[in-house]
Amino acid sequence: MSGWGTPSRTVTLGRVQPQAPALRTIYCNHREANFAHRYKGNSISTTKYNVFTFLPKGLYEQFRRVANLYFLMVSILSATPYSPVHPITNMVPLSLVLLFSLIKEAFEDWQRFQNDMTINNTLVDVLQAQGWESLQWKKLQVGDIIRVKQDGFFPADLLLLASTNVDGICYIETANFDGETNLKIRKALERTWDYVTPEKACEFKGEVQCEQPNNSLYTFTGNLVMDNQTMPLSPNQILLRVFSEYLPSISSNVIKACT
Repeated sequence: MSGWGTPSRTVTLGRVQPQAPALRTIYCNHREANFAHRYKGNSISTTKYNVFTFLPKGLYEQFRRVANLYFLMVSILSATPYSPVHPITNMVPLSLVLLFSLIKEAFEDWQRFQNDMTINNTLVDVLQAQGWESLQWKKLQVGDIIRVKQDGFFPADLLLLASTNVDGICYIETANFDGETNLKIRKALERTWDYVTPEKACEFKGEVQCEQPNNSLYTFTGNLVMDNQTMPLSPNQILLRVFSEYLPSISSNVIKACT
């Protein structure tokens, strides 16, 4: 019961926005279980336009430039009966500039599309039915176990499970990321060192409980749960897509995919 003289207050309740869970659970080597979470695919697209948006978005980008907008206004004014010049003298140069600019944009976007197709169709070895099967990068799913060979690139953000080195170490190159040419060391958890061959990798069952995808490249928070044993993960076991594998061949688990 409120006391006398206490001023009344009105509380307005707003709609609560749904929030993503703080952690995501990834079932290793179990596509059916991960399908229910509807994780993003691994296909990338860096194009700016598609068939339907090219003309409106392209014109919008052109008229964001002050010069093009100025000549558009001049062309409109020249079409009025008060203009001393014929409108074609302004419209033709502007139309040619827009035409060549749109052709240039279309050509550059086509090149980006071709580059995306090349990357998405690159092959990687994925564990399927007790053997390695070559699949396109775009067909990778979260939770897949893959094998990356020497001098290969990582098709997604990966958790290092094993290496052909007996101590679970691999060497990666990060020149595409930070420009450094010296090799970095990544080391798998000792508990997973034995999962090198496809026969052994098929026996790997576990869960990765980790943070949601974010833009942090130097930190990682997560745990690997195997046989009721929880083992903490660190950036030392994470292989980002921007890295390339130098030595030796490794087995990895896909923990993040891109769009």
